[in-house]
Amino acid sequence: MAPEPHRPPLDLVTGAALAVAVFAVSSSAPLIAFAAAPALAVAFWRNVLAVAVLSPFALTRRRSEFRFVATGVGRREGMFCVLSGVALAAHFATWMPSAKLTSVAAATALVATQPVWQGLIARAQGRRLPVGVWAGIGVAVAGAVLATGADFTVSGQAFAGDLLALTGGLFAAVYTALGERARVTVSNATYTTICYSVCGLILLVVCLVGGVPLSGFDTGTWLAVLALVGGAQLLGHSMFSYALRRVSATTVSVLILLEAPGAALIGWAWLGQLPDPVTLPGLSLLLVGVAVVVLSSARTARRTTRVSTAVPADAAPVRD
Repeated sequence: MAPEPHRPPLDLVTGAALAVAVFAVSSSAPLIAFAAAPALAVAFWRNVLAVAVLSPFALTRRRSEFRFVATGVGRREGMFCVLSGVALAAHFATWMPSAKLTSVAAATALVATQPVWQGLIARAQGRRLPVGVWAGIGVAVAGAVLATGADFTVSGQAFAGDLLALTGGLFAAVYTALGERARVTVSNATYTTICYSVCGLILLVVCLVGGVPLSGFDTGTWLAVLALVGGAQLLGHSMFSYALRRVSATTVSVLILLEAPGAALIGWAWLGQLPDPVTLPGLSLLLVGVAVVVLSSARTARRTTRVSTAVPADAAPVRD
């Protein structure tokens, strides 16, 4: 059974990073809805352009770390980075097309099962999650389902979309869990550069094989893609990855659920899409569930810190 990774205590910078990340990923759905381009093409460009931004810093300031993850000593950590990129590509390739096959509401509700998968992964790794965390996960997921007004239909196409969305939630959990393991000893710059590069390469192959156009978009679409790169990718995914040094993957996956009310607010302010009043109870439940998970995880972290604050001897120092 895998041991619980040692984490430094939560600090103000990490808390601010999580707040920025939640706001940034909340802009994802409205921008994708605005962009007149295939979802997989948008996913490809947001990863590739993010690598273009990150790689100059990572390759000049973290060259020794890249050598570390490429050698026998650090190859295990490097494999976590690579596999995380594979899982991220699988998440994009399953969840984003699911909204074309089933309703957006159903796809959003099913991908919101990520915290459940995250909890099961943690349990499979030999970690015992507090009862409060499981309770919060259940409340948060129920709130997400109610807020999106999931309307599951029985057509074959909709059923395929439902399965894709459910699979997308699973791959999102795998991506976060692998990132948590990589971030024990690998800096955020190195991890995200490797992860996004692998993800972008896989999505390129998928787009080429599937005949998905990667160019010919209008100016507004390219501006939306650039906004996704700066927001959801660099300030969203990357800040969540940064926080994985101090916050568990399970807690991060529940915090990501705050994307639902965040996207609703942005959609209202930017696109004029007023949230349906019937979604408000669900959003309230979601917020309660997130609060329960965060508070329960914080109590567990304080108890763990009091028991032992020793860093494992085989863990290399990480510079974020």
